[in-house]
Amino acid sequence: MKMLIGAAVTVATLLVGTEAAATNYTLWIHGRNGGSTQPGNYNDFSYWGPSTTAAGVNKKAVNWNGTQRVGAENYRIRNALDCFCTGTNSCYIAAHSAGDLQIGYALALYGGSTRQVKNAIPNSSGECGNAGTATQTGWNIKWVAVASGAGGGSELADHGDWAVSEPLVSDLVTTTARAMYNHNTTRNTWFYMFAASKGTAYSGILPGQDDEAVAYHSTGGVSGTGNGSYCNPGDWFCGGTLTTGTAACSDGRAKWSYHSVAWRDDSESVNHYANGNWGGIVGKVREYMVTYAY
Repeated sequence: MKMLIGAAVTVATLLVGTEAAATNYTLWIHGRNGGSTQPGNYNDFSYWGPSTTAAGVNKKAVNWNGTQRVGAENYRIRNALDCFCTGTNSCYIAAHSAGDLQIGYALALYGGSTRQVKNAIPNSSGECGNAGTATQTGWNIKWVAVASGAGGGSELADHGDWAVSEPLVSDLVTTTARAMYNHNTTRNTWFYMFAASKGTAYSGILPGQDDEAVAYHSTGGVSGTGNGSYCNPGDWFCGGTLTTGTAACSDGRAKWSYHSVAWRDDSESVNHYANGNWGGIVGKVREYMVTYAY
Protein backbone atom coordinates (compact mmCIF):
# COMPACT_ATOMS: atom_id res chain seq x y z
CA MET A 1 0.00 0.00 0.00
CA LYS A 2 2.84 2.39 0.87
CA MET A 3 4.42 1.68 -2.52
CA LEU A 4 1.13 2.45 -4.29
CA ILE A 5 0.71 5.71 -2.40
CA GLY A 6 4.30 6.66 -3.17
CA ALA A 7 3.76 5.95 -6.87
CA ALA A 8 0.57 8.01 -6.89
CA VAL A 9 2.35 10.96 -5.28
CA THR A 10 5.15 10.70 -7.84
CA VAL A 11 2.68 10.70 -10.75
CA ALA A 12 0.77 13.64 -9.27
CA THR A 13 4.00 15.58 -8.84
CA LEU A 14 4.96 14.94 -12.45
CA LEU A 15 1.54 16.09 -13.64
CA VAL A 16 1.73 19.27 -11.59
CA GLY A 17 5.22 19.92 -12.92
CA THR A 18 4.04 19.48 -16.51
CA GLU A 19 1.09 21.79 -15.96
CA ALA A 20 3.31 24.42 -14.34
CA ALA A 21 5.61 24.37 -17.36
CA ALA A 22 2.82 25.58 -19.65
CA THR A 23 3.28 29.30 -20.34
CA ASN A 24 1.23 31.87 -22.23
CA TYR A 25 2.95 34.59 -24.24
CA THR A 26 1.76 37.76 -25.98
CA LEU A 27 3.50 38.37 -29.29
CA TRP A 28 3.47 41.87 -30.83
CA ILE A 29 4.06 41.93 -34.61
CA HIS A 30 4.73 45.41 -35.96
CA GLY A 31 4.01 46.87 -39.37
CA ARG A 32 5.87 48.99 -41.90
CA ASN A 33 8.78 50.96 -40.48
CA GLY A 34 12.21 52.18 -41.48
CA GLY A 35 13.90 48.92 -40.53
CA SER A 36 14.84 50.41 -37.17
CA THR A 37 13.75 47.54 -34.92
CA GLN A 38 16.14 44.73 -34.01
CA PRO A 39 15.06 41.43 -35.62
CA GLY A 40 15.49 38.56 -33.22
CA ASN A 41 15.45 40.80 -30.14
CA TYR A 42 12.15 40.00 -28.46
CA ASN A 43 12.70 42.74 -25.88
CA ASP A 44 12.97 45.61 -28.38
CA PHE A 45 9.63 47.42 -28.14
CA SER A 46 10.90 50.63 -29.75
CA TYR A 47 8.20 50.46 -32.46
CA TRP A 48 5.45 50.35 -29.86
CA GLY A 49 6.46 52.37 -26.80
CA PRO A 50 8.08 51.92 -23.40
CA SER A 51 8.85 48.25 -22.74
CA THR A 52 7.72 48.73 -19.14
CA THR A 53 4.12 49.33 -20.25
CA ALA A 54 1.71 46.45 -19.62
CA ALA A 55 0.70 44.81 -22.90
CA GLY A 56 -0.41 41.25 -22.16
CA VAL A 57 1.15 38.34 -20.35
CA ASN A 58 4.85 37.65 -21.04
CA LYS A 59 4.96 40.10 -23.94
CA LYS A 60 7.47 39.66 -26.75
CA ALA A 61 8.25 42.03 -29.63
CA VAL A 62 8.40 40.15 -32.92
CA ASN A 63 10.65 42.39 -34.99
CA TRP A 64 11.33 42.22 -38.71
CA ASN A 65 12.67 44.55 -41.37
CA GLY A 66 9.57 46.63 -42.03
CA THR A 67 10.82 47.82 -45.41
CA GLN A 68 11.09 44.37 -46.99
CA ARG A 69 8.51 42.11 -48.61
CA VAL A 70 6.30 39.96 -46.42
CA GLY A 71 7.51 36.66 -47.87
CA ALA A 72 11.17 37.57 -47.40
CA GLU A 73 10.77 38.45 -43.72
CA ASN A 74 8.06 36.02 -42.67
CA TYR A 75 10.58 33.50 -41.35
CA ARG A 76 11.14 35.85 -38.42
CA ILE A 77 7.46 35.61 -37.49
CA ARG A 78 7.61 31.82 -37.82
CA ASN A 79 10.71 31.73 -35.62
CA ALA A 80 8.78 33.53 -32.89
CA LEU A 81 5.74 31.29 -33.27
CA ASP A 82 7.96 28.21 -33.08
CA CYS A 83 9.75 29.60 -30.01
CA PHE A 84 6.77 30.56 -27.90
CA CYS A 85 3.69 28.85 -29.35
CA THR A 86 4.59 25.15 -29.46
CA GLY A 87 4.56 22.27 -27.01
CA THR A 88 2.76 23.20 -23.80
CA ASN A 89 3.07 26.93 -24.53
CA SER A 90 0.40 29.08 -26.17
CA CYS A 91 0.25 32.59 -27.61
CA TYR A 92 -1.94 35.60 -27.96
CA ILE A 93 -1.01 37.66 -31.02
CA ALA A 94 -1.25 41.44 -31.44
CA ALA A 95 -0.49 42.81 -34.90
CA HIS A 96 -0.41 46.31 -36.37
CA SER A 97 -0.83 47.39 -39.98
CA ALA A 98 1.39 45.18 -42.19
CA GLY A 99 1.85 42.89 -39.19
CA ASP A 100 -1.64 41.69 -40.12
CA LEU A 101 -0.25 40.47 -43.45
CA GLN A 102 2.65 38.78 -41.67
CA ILE A 103 0.57 36.69 -39.26
CA GLY A 104 -2.07 35.97 -41.91
CA TYR A 105 0.62 34.81 -44.34
CA ALA A 106 2.24 32.58 -41.70
CA LEU A 107 -1.04 30.90 -40.76
CA ALA A 108 -2.36 30.45 -44.29
CA LEU A 109 0.85 29.08 -45.81
CA TYR A 110 2.56 27.41 -42.85
CA GLY A 111 -0.11 26.90 -40.20
CA GLY A 112 -0.74 23.35 -41.39
CA SER A 113 2.93 22.37 -41.53
CA THR A 114 4.90 20.20 -39.12
CA ARG A 115 6.71 22.32 -36.54
CA GLN A 116 9.49 21.29 -34.17
CA VAL A 117 8.56 21.92 -30.54
CA LYS A 118 10.95 24.54 -29.16
CA ASN A 119 12.24 25.42 -25.68
CA ALA A 120 11.30 29.15 -25.62
CA ILE A 121 14.95 30.12 -25.10
CA PRO A 122 15.94 32.31 -28.08
CA ASN A 123 19.44 32.98 -29.32
CA SER A 124 20.55 36.37 -30.66
CA SER A 125 18.89 35.62 -34.01
CA GLY A 126 15.53 34.92 -32.39
CA GLU A 127 15.70 31.16 -32.92
CA CYS A 128 15.00 28.72 -30.10
CA GLY A 129 16.47 25.30 -29.45
CA ASN A 130 14.53 22.07 -29.79
CA ALA A 131 12.67 20.73 -26.76
CA GLY A 132 13.53 17.12 -27.43
CA THR A 133 12.29 15.45 -30.60
CA ALA A 134 8.58 16.26 -30.40
CA THR A 135 6.78 17.85 -33.33
CA GLN A 136 3.29 19.25 -33.87
CA THR A 137 1.11 20.65 -36.62
CA GLY A 138 1.05 24.45 -36.70
CA TRP A 139 1.07 26.60 -33.58
CA ASN A 140 -0.89 27.02 -30.35
CA ILE A 141 -2.50 30.42 -30.96
CA LYS A 142 -5.48 31.48 -28.86
CA TRP A 143 -6.50 34.46 -31.04
CA VAL A 144 -5.17 37.47 -32.93
CA ALA A 145 -6.02 41.12 -32.19
CA VAL A 146 -5.28 43.43 -35.12
CA ALA A 147 -4.76 47.19 -34.88
CA SER A 148 -5.65 48.81 -38.22
CA GLY A 149 -4.74 45.74 -40.21
CA ALA A 150 -3.36 46.11 -43.73
CA GLY A 151 -4.39 42.62 -44.79
CA GLY A 152 -6.41 44.23 -47.59
CA GLY A 153 -3.67 46.66 -48.58
CA SER A 154 -3.75 50.44 -48.81
CA GLU A 155 -4.57 52.83 -51.64
CA LEU A 156 -1.56 54.89 -50.55
CA ALA A 157 0.54 52.06 -51.98
CA ASP A 158 -1.68 51.85 -55.08
CA HIS A 159 -1.04 55.49 -55.92
CA GLY A 160 2.62 55.72 -54.96
CA ASP A 161 2.14 57.94 -51.92
CA TRP A 162 4.64 55.74 -50.08
CA ALA A 163 8.22 55.31 -51.27
CA VAL A 164 8.01 52.83 -54.13
CA SER A 165 11.68 51.98 -53.54
CA GLU A 166 10.61 50.04 -50.44
CA PRO A 167 9.90 46.43 -51.41
CA LEU A 168 7.11 46.20 -48.81
CA VAL A 169 5.11 48.92 -50.56
CA SER A 170 4.56 46.63 -53.55
CA ASP A 171 3.00 44.07 -51.18
CA LEU A 172 0.68 46.73 -49.77
CA VAL A 173 -0.98 47.43 -53.13
CA THR A 174 -4.59 46.45 -52.49
CA THR A 175 -4.90 43.80 -55.21
CA THR A 176 -1.51 42.31 -54.27
CA ALA A 177 -2.22 42.15 -50.54
CA ARG A 178 -5.59 40.51 -51.11
CA ALA A 179 -4.14 37.91 -53.50
CA MET A 180 -1.01 37.13 -51.45
CA TYR A 181 -2.64 34.20 -49.62
CA ASN A 182 -6.10 32.90 -48.78
CA HIS A 183 -7.26 35.26 -46.04
CA ASN A 184 -10.02 32.81 -45.11
CA THR A 185 -7.42 30.22 -44.09
CA THR A 186 -6.67 31.14 -40.48
CA ARG A 187 -6.48 27.57 -39.14
CA ASN A 188 -9.66 28.35 -37.16
CA THR A 189 -7.88 31.18 -35.34
CA TRP A 190 -10.04 34.25 -34.76
CA PHE A 191 -8.83 37.66 -35.92
CA TYR A 192 -10.36 40.47 -33.86
CA MET A 193 -10.16 43.65 -35.91
CA PHE A 194 -9.79 47.15 -34.43
CA ALA A 195 -10.63 49.82 -37.02
CA ALA A 196 -9.66 53.48 -36.52
CA SER A 197 -11.12 56.37 -38.51
CA LYS A 198 -9.38 59.65 -37.65
CA GLY A 199 -8.37 60.49 -41.20
CA THR A 200 -6.96 63.75 -42.54
CA ALA A 201 -7.30 65.77 -45.73
CA TYR A 202 -4.25 64.17 -47.34
CA SER A 203 -5.73 60.72 -46.81
CA GLY A 204 -8.66 61.55 -49.08
CA ILE A 205 -7.36 59.03 -51.58
CA LEU A 206 -8.45 56.30 -49.16
CA PRO A 207 -12.07 55.21 -49.77
CA GLY A 208 -14.66 55.54 -47.03
CA GLN A 209 -13.49 55.81 -43.45
CA ASP A 210 -9.74 55.64 -42.79
CA ASP A 211 -7.10 56.25 -40.13
CA GLU A 212 -4.66 58.23 -42.34
CA ALA A 213 -2.99 55.07 -43.68
CA VAL A 214 -5.51 52.25 -44.17
CA ALA A 215 -9.23 52.25 -44.99
CA TYR A 216 -12.06 50.34 -43.33
CA HIS A 217 -12.24 47.72 -46.09
CA SER A 218 -8.87 46.47 -44.86
CA THR A 219 -8.97 47.28 -41.15
CA GLY A 220 -12.40 45.63 -40.93
CA GLY A 221 -11.31 42.43 -42.68
CA VAL A 222 -13.79 42.87 -45.54
CA SER A 223 -13.42 40.12 -48.14
CA GLY A 224 -13.05 40.33 -51.90
CA THR A 225 -10.34 40.83 -54.49
CA GLY A 226 -10.65 44.62 -54.53
CA ASN A 227 -11.18 47.49 -52.15
CA GLY A 228 -14.45 49.12 -51.14
CA SER A 229 -15.85 52.24 -49.51
CA TYR A 230 -17.09 51.58 -45.97
CA CYS A 231 -17.99 53.99 -43.19
CA ASN A 232 -19.48 54.36 -39.73
CA PRO A 233 -23.26 54.14 -39.35
CA GLY A 234 -25.05 57.21 -40.69
CA ASP A 235 -22.16 58.49 -42.79
CA TRP A 236 -23.07 59.43 -46.35
CA PHE A 237 -21.17 59.01 -49.60
CA CYS A 238 -20.01 55.50 -48.77
CA GLY A 239 -20.69 52.16 -50.38
CA GLY A 240 -21.82 50.68 -47.09
CA THR A 241 -21.45 50.51 -43.32
CA LEU A 242 -18.69 48.48 -41.71
CA THR A 243 -20.60 46.31 -39.25
CA THR A 244 -19.20 45.14 -35.95
CA GLY A 245 -18.84 41.44 -35.24
CA THR A 246 -18.85 38.89 -38.04
CA ALA A 247 -21.90 40.16 -39.94
CA ALA A 248 -21.56 41.18 -43.57
CA CYS A 249 -21.30 44.88 -44.34
CA SER A 250 -24.52 46.73 -45.09
CA ASP A 251 -23.98 46.27 -48.84
CA GLY A 252 -23.86 42.50 -48.35
CA ARG A 253 -20.11 42.09 -48.68
CA ALA A 254 -18.85 39.50 -46.20
CA LYS A 255 -15.83 39.60 -43.96
CA TRP A 256 -13.14 36.98 -44.32
CA SER A 257 -13.74 33.78 -42.37
CA TYR A 258 -12.79 33.97 -38.69
CA HIS A 259 -12.58 37.78 -38.86
CA SER A 260 -14.67 39.88 -36.50
CA VAL A 261 -14.71 43.65 -35.95
CA ALA A 262 -14.14 44.00 -32.21
CA TRP A 263 -13.90 47.80 -32.17
CA ARG A 264 -14.97 50.48 -34.66
CA ASP A 265 -14.01 54.12 -34.23
CA ASP A 266 -17.48 55.67 -34.39
CA SER A 267 -16.21 58.92 -32.87
CA GLU A 268 -13.45 59.27 -35.49
CA SER A 269 -10.96 60.02 -32.73
CA VAL A 270 -8.16 57.47 -33.22
CA ASN A 271 -5.48 57.40 -35.91
CA HIS A 272 -3.10 54.76 -37.25
CA TYR A 273 0.10 55.58 -35.42
CA ALA A 274 1.66 54.29 -32.19
CA ASN A 275 4.07 57.28 -32.16
CA GLY A 276 6.50 55.36 -29.96
CA ASN A 277 4.13 55.60 -27.01
CA TRP A 278 1.47 52.92 -27.53
CA GLY A 279 -0.67 55.60 -29.18
CA GLY A 280 -3.48 55.62 -31.73
CA ILE A 281 -5.24 52.37 -32.54
CA VAL A 282 -2.35 50.46 -30.98
CA GLY A 283 -3.45 51.85 -27.62
CA LYS A 284 -6.90 50.30 -28.05
CA VAL A 285 -5.41 46.90 -28.79
CA ARG A 286 -2.97 47.23 -25.90
CA GLU A 287 -5.90 47.79 -23.52
CA TYR A 288 -7.56 44.69 -24.95
CA MET A 289 -4.43 42.60 -24.47
CA VAL A 290 -4.01 43.76 -20.88
CA THR A 291 -7.57 42.64 -20.14
CA TYR A 292 -7.79 39.40 -22.08
CA ALA A 293 -4.25 38.12 -22.77
CA TYR A 294 -3.39 36.46 -19.46
